[in-house]
Amino acid sequence: MKLTEAIAQRVKFLLDERHLSQYALFKYGGVPRSTISDVINNKKKRVSTETVYQICATLNISLQEFFNDSIFDNIDD
Repeated sequence: MKLTEAIAQRVKFLLDERHLSQYALFKYGGVPRSTISDVINNKKKRVSTETVYQICATLNISLQEFFNDSIFDNIDD
């Protein structure tokens, strides 16, 4: 799995877990709505660390918590 695919799946999982929409992530965070959509729909070749950080900050989790998931164990970028 590519890193961008894993990030997309992780963001989807975290939003579902918290019963939040992409719009809520945009509204309460500093990430543009189009960027969130592109990340979640895996339309970006690269996701910046700043974007991941802003998503984490909005969800009140650390970067360590975000990446501490087995989905990141087999990245083949």
